Amino acid sequence: MNPYIIGVVVPLIMLLLRNSNNRKRRGLPVDVGGDPGVAIQNHRFTSPLSSAWEGVTTLAEMFERACKVHHDRLLLGTRELIASEIETVNGRSFEKVHLGEYKWLTYRKVFEAVTAFASGLANIGHVREERIAIFAETREEWFIALQGCFRRNATVVTIYASLGEEALCHSLNETEVTTVICGCKELRALALISGQLDSVKRVICMDDDIPSEASSVQHGWTITSFSNVEKLGRENPVDADLPLPADVAVIMYTSGSTGLPKGVMMTHRNVLATVSAIMTIVPNLVDKDVYLAYLPMAHILELVAENLIASVGSAIGYGSPLTLTDTSNKIKKGTKGDATALMPTVMAAVPAILDRVRDGVFKKVNSKGGLSKKLFDIAYARRLHAMNGSWFGAWGLEKCLWNFLVFRKVKAILGGRIRFILCGGAPLSGDTQRFINICLGAPIGQGYGLTETCAGATFSDFDDTSVGRVGPPLPCSYIKLVDWPEGGYSVNDSPMPRGEIVIGGPNVTLGYFKNEEKTRESYKVDERGMRWFYTGDIGRFHTDGCLEIIDRKKDIVKLQHGEYVSLGKVEAALQGSHFVDNIMLHADPFHSYCVALVVVSHQALEEWASKQGIAYSDLSELCRKDETVKEVHASLVKEAKKARLEKFEIPAKLKLLSEPWTPETGLVTAALKIKRDIIRKAFREELSNLYAS
Repeated sequence: MNPYIIGVVVPLIMLLLRNSNNRKRRGLPVDVGGDPGVAIQNHRFTSPLSSAWEGVTTLAEMFERACKVHHDRLLLGTRELIASEIETVNGRSFEKVHLGEYKWLTYRKVFEAVTAFASGLANIGHVREERIAIFAETREEWFIALQGCFRRNATVVTIYASLGEEALCHSLNETEVTTVICGCKELRALALISGQLDSVKRVICMDDDIPSEASSVQHGWTITSFSNVEKLGRENPVDADLPLPADVAVIMYTSGSTGLPKGVMMTHRNVLATVSAIMTIVPNLVDKDVYLAYLPMAHILELVAENLIASVGSAIGYGSPLTLTDTSNKIKKGTKGDATALMPTVMAAVPAILDRVRDGVFKKVNSKGGLSKKLFDIAYARRLHAMNGSWFGAWGLEKCLWNFLVFRKVKAILGGRIRFILCGGAPLSGDTQRFINICLGAPIGQGYGLTETCAGATFSDFDDTSVGRVGPPLPCSYIKLVDWPEGGYSVNDSPMPRGEIVIGGPNVTLGYFKNEEKTRESYKVDERGMRWFYTGDIGRFHTDGCLEIIDRKKDIVKLQHGEYVSLGKVEAALQGSHFVDNIMLHADPFHSYCVALVVVSHQALEEWASKQGIAYSDLSELCRKDETVKEVHASLVKEAKKARLEKFEIPAKLKLLSEPWTPETGLVTAALKIKRDIIRKAFREELSNLYAS
């Protein structure tokens, strides 16, 4: 072949194809009812009630059909615990585990377990009018319990395993739960608040070793193990009592980032609408795919993802955030993390997890230095240049070369076979998105949705390489922008319409359980019968019909001199600093500047201190040193300038914190979103001192 064609014409054609992909219409204008605004629907939209499975109308039907079609394929996998030990470092104790290979159950075996568990529920006295709560970490029993409840048409109340006592009591009492399904750790938490629970009659423990402090006599509960309920169901089978599409499948409690959690009522039709819509977006999802499940199943993103994966005959391997990779905190050195053992092809993630993967890789590269770092930097720059539109470096041969020489080691962190990542729960930074695209060689389907819309709203197309956007509407959703005059956003703004994001479609849920006031405030039904949810998020439509999230109504604070600060927007920009593990911006309306609480990255700060020759007894002392605060502040200013923030948006003063914010501390949700009000209360004195100094 002519060298000119290879060297110039072919790359030019590839460039034109890429640019064509980035220019094509992904969302189309549509006329809808309700409040005036600008509305968009998916470019492949056919019908708001379309389903990928003809005749399937409930989650129970969808799962049963999958088990009949894929009965001999692997469905659920769990790693066995080989050894557990306690390691002590600098006076602090950490549990380290050695986990074995995955042990699998086929679709046939899982369906047998589900039907047995469903029968067991009837045998221990649970009736369909009563509600069941699942209060546990993500594991195979969670999935089996969920499907078993669906076969009894029992409404499942989902509760985060990390939920605090007050929120846990509120969730169980408000829904009048009679049966709780949980693990040993969660059973101990229940025992501590047993005197405050009004309706619990039965507790099913997922583990066979039921803790002695959870005695049935002491708390008035009937306690049995998960395996005993299955055994009882096998010996005394009961016919299924299957749900209808309009029946409430789940009451999902939000993570409580703004106070006590609210219970969102989801019908089978609601959840199925999102599952079937995502099915049309994920590229070529097939029964040979393997999904790594580690996010909380009490989060709508994970619940939808696992039901989607099971519907097409793929396999689900369970892990946890603390055992995800070979270097995760809980993994014993020299043993495999979940990703290495499973080698998944598909996974879901929240931005905080992907940020940590990115930061870990960059820290490792920087610590190695020398030729290894230079080669990585060259490869990364070349691939970034290619992805940003330059044809030189886009040619597949060069990409293969860099993957072989450099990026295959990065790919190995998540098992080496990842081909697609679903990301949601919070905004993903452009830097992290590019990192995943380049180093893992996998597209990210960045989605936007809420518990109130069953995670469904928008989802980026797999061939869309742009950053900072969340894609066009899902086929099940209409997205509308309406004016928000108080914030200065209008659908008539130029060059793009801007306004509050309103979501309509069959995936929009019924409302909040026993909370009519909040339901009326956030949900509306238009003159055509379409149900709409008012998100409180601010967005704008790009010319190709894709949505970009630009603000949040509740996060906007007006400073003393009249400037408006979007707290979430600024925090997202400052997260790019390698010194930042987490951050909360605080703006007092009676002052003209912002301040911030910064949870520092231990490794980054310690490496900096070592290079500077700074002596300190512990990290807490290092955080108090003036030179440390000055260095971290300079790093934040640099990130702020990169993001083109205004001077008044940049925190003038900082308080550095050495202790991480985890769901266990109650300062972040299970999806790692900060609980702003709780943090403000916990650090009231520190914030006051920043303004007083």
